[in-house]
Amino acid sequence: MKLVTAIIKPFKMDDVRAALSEIGVQGITVTEVKGFGRQKGHTELYRGAEYVVDFLPKVKLEIAIADDQVDATIDAIVKSANTGKIGDGKIFVADLEQVIRIRTGETGEDAI
Repeated sequence: MKLVTAIIKPFKMDDVRAALSEIGVQGITVTEVKGFGRQKGHTELYRGAEYVVDFLPKVKLEIAIADDQVDATIDAIVKSANTGKIGDGKIFVADLEQVIRIRTGETGEDAI
């Protein structure tokens, strides 16, 4: 089992969700986050004063999936979240040792 974590632009969330649903991904945890990478933020003008926005709004998706779904999941996220511009985001894949469904006590892939 793997835990796929993706950081994407907020306006791409609906596209990514639709793409993941099409390939059969059933559960996603979504968190609104702020951060920066190579973008390093930007400057904005507010009431005549210029200020730097260091942390940009992003959406963090966490998806627990079976090993055989990893490539399809990554492909769906990349295709649906890509704008071709800086700040499109990143995907991280980590091993997932154990999953337990609290309600039924199911473990492993059955719990996903």
